[in-house]
Amino acid sequence: MNTASLYPRLIETRMAEALADTPVVLLAGPRQVGKTTLVRQQALAMGMRYLTLDDDLTLLSARQDPTGMVRSLDLAVIDEIQRAPQLLLAIKKSVDEDRRAGRFLLTGSANLMTLPAVADSLAGRMETLSLLPLSQSELHGNAANWIDAAFAGQVLTASTVMVGDTLVETVLRGGYPEALSRSTERRRTAWARQYTDALIQRDVLDVAGIDKLAELPRFLRCLAQVSGQMCNYSQLGAQVGLDSKTAARYTGVFEQMYLLKRVDVWARNRLKRVIKTPKLQFLDAGLLATLAELGFAEAHHNRARFGHVLETFVYSELLKHTTTAEGDYRLLYYRDLDQVEVDVVIENAAGQLVGVEVKAAATVDERDLRGLKKLASAAGDQFKMGILLYDGTETLPLGDGLWAAPLSTLWGQTSPLGRQGR
Repeated sequence: MNTASLYPRLIETRMAEALADTPVVLLAGPRQVGKTTLVRQQALAMGMRYLTLDDDLTLLSARQDPTGMVRSLDLAVIDEIQRAPQLLLAIKKSVDEDRRAGRFLLTGSANLMTLPAVADSLAGRMETLSLLPLSQSELHGNAANWIDAAFAGQVLTASTVMVGDTLVETVLRGGYPEALSRSTERRRTAWARQYTDALIQRDVLDVAGIDKLAELPRFLRCLAQVSGQMCNYSQLGAQVGLDSKTAARYTGVFEQMYLLKRVDVWARNRLKRVIKTPKLQFLDAGLLATLAELGFAEAHHNRARFGHVLETFVYSELLKHTTTAEGDYRLLYYRDLDQVEVDVVIENAAGQLVGVEVKAAATVDERDLRGLKKLASAAGDQFKMGILLYDGTETLPLGDGLWAAPLSTLWGQTSPLGRQGR
């Protein structure tokens, strides 16, 4: 069963818009999130030729004669383009001669913009869209965008409320279609382990050429233990016998493969953002739970460990909202000299902020608002709203533009409550 094809993907509208006015469109994201399903549907609808570089003969042709392959194509879908990045220069030459919109629809399971010369070769000719694991909004059939609503001063209304053990199960399942199609925790864990092993054995060679693959599974498990924490490459590397430079490089490889992301700190001074330490976030809570060996029974009893995975779940859902939002947003975090933090800081193009704090409990007290209040003070007029997402059912005001809202609002519907910010 292809779970990806059972749910409409919210990126489809963006993809159609891009193909209507841009020569090359790249749909990028992790393996096995439904990219192939989506582009094959598009190929069928638009009469495009479909090629995949996972096919050995096609890959050989792409690497041996990229110009000849591209010359033979008019409208084409090329799947897994990162396996032969030399094709991109041939595509550039082709679209420079023929600038019709929608000529090439590409997919990539590694971040091509970090590969040498790729970013320059298609600048102004290619639009990149992100397809991540299924969002809860897609799974529940809701198209409302939580981030757009927050910047409009609204909190979405939870239409499918999940609390307690139901929420734990949802978080631990994650959003990969294959994992969702498996009915037991044991079978989902088996899939996740096979998935990460396959990525390391095959895709790492494509994006980085690392030959010491034996160290990577252990290092990835170490990264899972520090998800949501600041990167300390010396400490991370020491756990598996790597120096800090190698640990940073390996982390970058996993970031290229869309397993995790380094999140910058918010600061008024943009130079400070660059020099301050980023923190790590995995892009799928289910995969993180498997790597961290956190099952349902422990998550039910150990709320501290579950809280780390829940933060990843919220970060991932918000990241998915950024890919289909009307506005342009960045996800950051806040940490001051007193080590007071806010889990996620969402910044729009105008520099305005929405702070998001995550709590794996059904009760909220004043201490939980400390980070949001300090962020509001530091941001001043840039601060639009602070939202504490918790394991409850009520959306309630907490003064000064602060709100407590159910985690279930992340996949909610437009609120009838009107404006709620400052």
